[in-house]
Amino acid sequence: MPGEALPAPAAAAALAEVPCHLCGGRSQRLLFEDAPWRVVRCADCSLVYTTPHPDPEALRALYGESYWRSPAAAERGYTDYLRDEPHYLRTYRRRLRLVRRHAPRPGRALDVGCAAGYFLRVLAEAGWEVHGVEVSPFVARFARERHGLDSIRVGSLEEAGFPPASFDLVTFWDVVEHLPDPRSALRAARGLVRPTGLLLLETQNVRSLAARLLGRRWQHFKQPEHLYHFDPDTIARLLAEAGFEVVENRPFFGGKYVPLAFAVERSGRISPLLPRLLRPFARSSLALYVNLFDEMVVVARPR
Repeated sequence: MPGEALPAPAAAAALAEVPCHLCGGRSQRLLFEDAPWRVVRCADCSLVYTTPHPDPEALRALYGESYWRSPAAAERGYTDYLRDEPHYLRTYRRRLRLVRRHAPRPGRALDVGCAAGYFLRVLAEAGWEVHGVEVSPFVARFARERHGLDSIRVGSLEEAGFPPASFDLVTFWDVVEHLPDPRSALRAARGLVRPTGLLLLETQNVRSLAARLLGRRWQHFKQPEHLYHFDPDTIARLLAEAGFEVVENRPFFGGKYVPLAFAVERSGRISPLLPRLLRPFARSSLALYVNLFDEMVVVARPR
């Protein structure tokens, strides 16, 4: 079970029941239980979320070195995030087309949850001045040493201390679902985006066909690292409350280049027999572009 695979700090942490982050409601409909966590839908506004939450320090402890090189990535973290650098760079170079469509001239960019700095490197190659925020000291150090990205600050966005209205682009790739208080982070981002600036956000769509077909086996149900599961309506409401207006929400840039070994590993979510049947392909160095259309890539501007 996902809870049994957690590192000791998170597993032993005090857990606190939480109300709906969007509307504050406490009426819930249980979708499924994965003790000690429950995935529920708010009866008032339909936000899907995980409860209880570990305390903030335990959540930060999840993102140590073992998260980026995880022996059980289907349940927590990545098999080897650093080794898969070529696939991430290829993915972000593809996504750069979306950036150029809405921001054709380079400016000053901030990537929140920048991890190993792959997107920052792609932006820098395209002429952007880049900055990052990352909660994991381990992977932030790698980004500095590997890519020469000295402008990465460790901690939360609220703690980072950037000047107001100092960025033309702020991005959250696969981040908001991890944050205990995504509204606070997005409001902080609103204060940093220039009036003509842009926010790009990617998160999973719990209302997608893949999510509905797979149910609790959906690969994005990973407790407790994924605390929230948004859909187009709930993410639009969250962004509006943070001071943004959605310009575009489409799944077409939500795919990723992944090694065949990753695809084989995640196939276990569909059936435990599939990884064994597909094991010979796991040794291949080939990569696939995979898009299940269950990720939202949202473009928003300040209101």
